[in-house]
Amino acid sequence: MADIIYRDPQGRLRSSRGKKTGAGTVVAAGALVLGLVGATGAAGGGGVLGSSAGGSAGSSSLAARELDGRKAAKRGDRDGAWQRLGLRRLDDKLRRQAECLSASHGEVREFFLRTPCTSLDRMVIAVGDGAGNNAVVSVAWVGFRGTRDLRAFKRIEDRHGSGDIHPLGASLLGLADIRFTGHNYGTDTNGTTITIAEAEQVTGHLDPWVLDALAEITAHLPRP
Repeated sequence: MADIIYRDPQGRLRSSRGKKTGAGTVVAAGALVLGLVGATGAAGGGGVLGSSAGGSAGSSSLAARELDGRKAAKRGDRDGAWQRLGLRRLDDKLRRQAECLSASHGEVREFFLRTPCTSLDRMVIAVGDGAGNNAVVSVAWVGFRGTRDLRAFKRIEDRHGSGDIHPLGASLLGLADIRFTGHNYGTDTNGTTITIAEAEQVTGHLDPWVLDALAEITAHLPRP
């Protein structure tokens, strides 16, 4: 996936994974920020990023949190997965339907005109750190008749600007609706199902790494 470049709390340049562009790299507007400070919160015991991380040990700690979060997500432990980032679930809504055409746009929709999906489950989830720093995650589980169709779809879906499955809006959770940019993006495949997750900040401040890790972790959740 493409890289979004930003500075972490220690001043190092880091990259997060958004959808691919034609050139292979995307720099999100406002993502190249000097001196970002990680938000802190009650959940997870150490805040969203933890104040003690520094140098290579800090990088290892962040990577370890994401890896642990993915493992928890694969087990179906949603709350445990997000707690690795110092976040907890605030609310969620789920919608199921049997077709994808009406829920998509752009090249993604054109793909479904030729190659219908077999199922679509969408969820919108609000998470926060207890200190007013909140995010919304859109998740879509898309089923196909076979892995060839899935791989062809993923090549289009992964490319920035190619369209998307319409995310369920944050307004379903009583929050101000937001636009999902695809800059904080994760996917995972399991058999003939692909999971697509996108995260965006709603209130307060969350480090770009946290938003990216949130999408990556959530993409490993099993189908509800």
